[in-house]
Amino acid sequence: MTETFASPDIAIDRRADGAIVLTSRVALTAWEPSITAVLRKRAADHPDRSLAVHGGVTLTYGEAKQRSDALAGAFSALGLGPDKPVMILSGNSLEHLVVSLAAYAARAPVMPISVAYSLMSSDHARIKAIAQLTEPGLVFADDAAPFSGALDALAPHAPQVLVARGERSGALRLADLWETSAHGDSPLDGDPGPGADTVAKLLFTSGSTGAPKGVINTHRMLCSNQAMLRLPWPFLSEEPPILVDWLPWSHTFGGNHNLNLALFNGGTIHIDDGRPTRAGGNPFSKTLAALSEVPPTLYFNVPAGYALLAPALESDPALAERFFSRLRFMFYAAAALPDALAARLRDVARKHADHDVPLTSSWGTTETSPAATTMHYLGAPTGCIGVPYPGVSVKLARVGDKLEIRVKGPNVTPGYFRQPELTAATFDEDGYYRSGDAATLIDDQDPNRGMMFDGRIAENFKLLTGTWVAVGSLRTRLLSTAGVLSDAVIAGHDAEYVAALAWVNQAEAQSDATALRERLSQALTQLNQDSGSALRVERLLLLETPPSLDAGEITDKGYLNQRRCLECRARDIARLYADPPGPEVITPAPA
Repeated sequence: MTETFASPDIAIDRRADGAIVLTSRVALTAWEPSITAVLRKRAADHPDRSLAVHGGVTLTYGEAKQRSDALAGAFSALGLGPDKPVMILSGNSLEHLVVSLAAYAARAPVMPISVAYSLMSSDHARIKAIAQLTEPGLVFADDAAPFSGALDALAPHAPQVLVARGERSGALRLADLWETSAHGDSPLDGDPGPGADTVAKLLFTSGSTGAPKGVINTHRMLCSNQAMLRLPWPFLSEEPPILVDWLPWSHTFGGNHNLNLALFNGGTIHIDDGRPTRAGGNPFSKTLAALSEVPPTLYFNVPAGYALLAPALESDPALAERFFSRLRFMFYAAAALPDALAARLRDVARKHADHDVPLTSSWGTTETSPAATTMHYLGAPTGCIGVPYPGVSVKLARVGDKLEIRVKGPNVTPGYFRQPELTAATFDEDGYYRSGDAATLIDDQDPNRGMMFDGRIAENFKLLTGTWVAVGSLRTRLLSTAGVLSDAVIAGHDAEYVAALAWVNQAEAQSDATALRERLSQALTQLNQDSGSALRVERLLLLETPPSLDAGEITDKGYLNQRRCLECRARDIARLYADPPGPEVITPAPA
């Protein structure tokens, strides 16, 4: 059996300006020129193998190529191309996948838009702003009915609409379009496909104010990034991955990292309709059902998902044994994983798996395709983001009292769509992408031990005393110590002490409100023991109103925007710092 991880081999260069540059000595292997070329090769090698499965329906590699080729011809005939992108409003589905593959072949950038912007937004302001910026040639919705409001809002900006199901006046129908194209001469017959620098996608990051930024994703970025993934995970060359995945394709983690991982390695992705929440009819139960039906070989999730998965595995031995039966590793990203949760996941894996199932992580952004660093070795502490992938150069540049992560490589974006000033400001004088995230070396003498994530530079603040508060690490410590919180926002800018707003994880919390308050009061005491002012939380307020997507407080992937939450929750912050505090504010229990 091929080893799960290859050994890191990292070179370090300490520069005169104090910057530290890390690179892998492992050479990056060649990669395919485009996603279109990848699909054609995989379809030729194994046309009957399942590429994607959803709701009991299977799409094979051969079918994906046939349908996307036919649809690409139709897209070209409709005038779609580099200046006329395809906007996709729908969530993960087989139709979404085929439309994306067709757009790649037609050289029309794909714009998968967060479903929440269409279905959870009250004003559709973000999708209208995106359409005004990009001028899409076509808008696709897999079901016309639920997206009718969003389609109405986009009508002035995108005259052509394509639907797979439902009725909408004037809309093209997906089945009709590819059926008609399949029996005619395609404008793309004999076409070699898009080049490496052709724009494959425009991915929109969740901006805290105004319209989201459109990050350019070229075929070179996406293909080189998948070539990078194969080197630290050598088993991929002989084990096509089986994924059970909910992560939205409108985000780089789900759409670039996970979906492409299956496609590029001849694997299969089972689309999970669940979400890491118990609201709205307990959609997490769908995830548990999907994992019970199909045990994955690799599992990817965000910390909020693992917070719900851990108690489910602990309470259901049959589910746990099936889940771990062929699992290579558990992978988390997008936010920090609390130590206590990591320990639970490792414990349940040891109890129910007959082989080692490590917990690993990575770091990256939408601008880096996304993977830039990888923790592909054992024994690293929680919070380690690993070492640079082969082909990636990571510069740790001094910014105030932090080391900012900056990245250069073929996986890095050329910039933001139609925003040249923003693009110019995003790169430093050496051409490195400025991420705004910080990291530290675990061992100054051994770069192979990797880096520890050190928070967002812009999130940190000073107390009235002038003491800096490291928001990211304190938040993670609070969640880990409390054990029953799903997320928290750290407050205290120019205040005398740190306080926090938080939400309860209903899967873990007691039903008795008094017992819950007592537990959290004791947790604050434990957290604050022998800690300085920057490491203490003196007050805690539980919130019932969830963070708002429209206000930019959260993404549909579950990542909180610390600064926007503080701005939007000013009244709650005032309650935290009221003197004396109200009875709803939780304070540390007497030692």
